[in-house]
Amino acid sequence: MSDAGAAALRWLERIETGLIAVLVLAMVLLAGAQILLRNFLDTGLAWADPLLRAMVLWAAMLGALAAARDDKHIGLDLVAHFMRGRARRLLRAVTLLFAAGISAAMAWYGVGLVRLDYGSGAVAGIPNWCLEAIIPIGFGLLALRLALRAFQPPRSDAPALAPELP
Repeated sequence: MSDAGAAALRWLERIETGLIAVLVLAMVLLAGAQILLRNFLDTGLAWADPLLRAMVLWAAMLGALAAARDDKHIGLDLVAHFMRGRARRLLRAVTLLFAAGISAAMAWYGVGLVRLDYGSGAVAGIPNWCLEAIIPIGFGLLALRLALRAFQPPRSDAPALAPELP
């Protein structure tokens, strides 16, 4: 990969990580404000709870993308743990391509969900379909990222659940 391509990928990773951080901070602030309003003023923001649910969905999808980017996604690697060389690489590729296929199917059906909710209301002035758009977009990007990772070497030989072990 060229230096310009590598620099562009690093910027994309920074933007992705920054979005997750801003989203989580906004969730903490909004949830905290909601708690304070309910406990001390016997009121609250009617739109905060549905917006927080949507924000959790966005954070989960962006987190899944970041995990796939860094090869830190959840994986059952018991069989791969006992394999070496070409067989291990082949099993990894098959597993990632299977996960990419499932993610692509989720993206496809996510489009149907967004279409179903198109024009059906809003939360805090944001149309419902916009809040749900992360489902097909996130799963589509996840499918792409997993498919690409299938043909790249792993970032680490350590098991996903214990990356600090040699």
